Amino acid sequence: MDIQTADDDAAGLQALVAELRAQNAALVAQNAALLARVAELERQVGLNSANSGKPPSSDGLKKPVRVSSLRETSGKKPGGQKGHPGKTLRRAEAPDATVDHFPPACDSCGAALSEAMATGHTARQVFDLPEPRPLVVTEHRAHRCHCTACGRQTRAAFPAGVTAPVQYGARVAAFVVYLLHYQLLPEKRLAELMADLFGVNLATATVAAMSQTCAARFEGFATTVRDHVAAAAVKHLDETGFRIGGKTQWLHIASTILLTFYRVSPKRGSLPHNVTGVVVHDHWRPYYTLKGVLHALCNAHHLRELKALVEIEKEDWARKMQRLLRRARHAANLAREQGKPLPPRLIALFERCYDAVLADGLAFHDGQLPLVRPASKAKRRGRQPRRVGHNLLLRLSSRKQDVLRFLSDPAVPFTNNLAERDGRMMKLRQKISGGFRTVDAAAEFGTIRSLLSTAKKQGWDILSTLTAQPSQLLAQLRTG
Repeated sequence: MDIQTADDDAAGLQALVAELRAQNAALVAQNAALLARVAELERQVGLNSANSGKPPSSDGLKKPVRVSSLRETSGKKPGGQKGHPGKTLRRAEAPDATVDHFPPACDSCGAALSEAMATGHTARQVFDLPEPRPLVVTEHRAHRCHCTACGRQTRAAFPAGVTAPVQYGARVAAFVVYLLHYQLLPEKRLAELMADLFGVNLATATVAAMSQTCAARFEGFATTVRDHVAAAAVKHLDETGFRIGGKTQWLHIASTILLTFYRVSPKRGSLPHNVTGVVVHDHWRPYYTLKGVLHALCNAHHLRELKALVEIEKEDWARKMQRLLRRARHAANLAREQGKPLPPRLIALFERCYDAVLADGLAFHDGQLPLVRPASKAKRRGRQPRRVGHNLLLRLSSRKQDVLRFLSDPAVPFTNNLAERDGRMMKLRQKISGGFRTVDAAAEFGTIRSLLSTAKKQGWDILSTLTAQPSQLLAQLRTG
């Protein structure tokens, strides 16, 4: 072999080595990206309603094992606690009907017995529903009177609300609206129920008309509730999507312990106006564009995210943060029950522990290998991708005051569960009846649900609320 041939072979081998090294580097990068993708998919598969913001309906038929609830054990026995008033069925002092039973013969000798031989009795009461009866029909007669002085005939006026020759009364309309918008019965099933139980045959158009009339009557009430919620010292905000005319729109919830206001909007980013005080929410970024308010973040969301990091990612700092937040909640609840603020020294202690856990978590993530962008996004600009736990750490760090506001302000709750509960009925409404056909129908629903939810919080009787005048309700409305 001559020197030229040897040089050519060496050059070829060097080129081959360089090519193989390039291929190896590409395979290493591809392998890292695939491993990151697998880890992300495994994380997503491990998420459920117990350790993330996913709704319970997404769990499917195989529900997650509830081995570790977000609630702490109270140490109390299950069931009603001492001092709880209870709702046991109790005897009525004046029963509507009495049925006497007498023994026909003596148990000992068999001699006949009569009512006159009675010496005492033992009573038992049965509470039952009455037999369905036809509607009570009230005929209003507006008489005409002839004036002997001038000869003119004057007719009496009909009562307010009596506008047609034949119509349903206020209690029928209230019952229909209650079933439609509170118990969420579809219109056809509601009409069937009214026919079966009361013999009232309603067309679905009549049901819709009753709903429209009710919404128009209480629109001013809902507007007043909106203003009271906006001015409240602490209010809860949330939003949920629903379908109107086949398109996704949004139901915005603004509520306090005593008030609820629902607002329909085509945009999720449509924020309430004239809001002051503290706003409790789930860290949706547009809420931070509200001017002149303080923020409090929902720690139920944080506990669920931390639970996922503990169970799926095995990050130890998340377990420490879970325990710290639960202890802080317990201390705040005890102070609130005693009507006292938390001592400043205890607040400072919680804050120092909070900072220490954040430092542990950030040190852990700083020591991890950086994530590799997927091949499809390799050429995109912007910051490097971060792990889920790292993103949560940065949020808990930058929004520390908002996360821990419940420690310094007894009026601020630990979670945003109030707004979550107020919005839950919309998901139930969608499951039962689907979406709305028109924006007007959705707005009617929001107005009436604002009335009904507020009435429940105020302790009002629902049917009486639906038949009352809005001015009467506003006069007795408690705002805080």
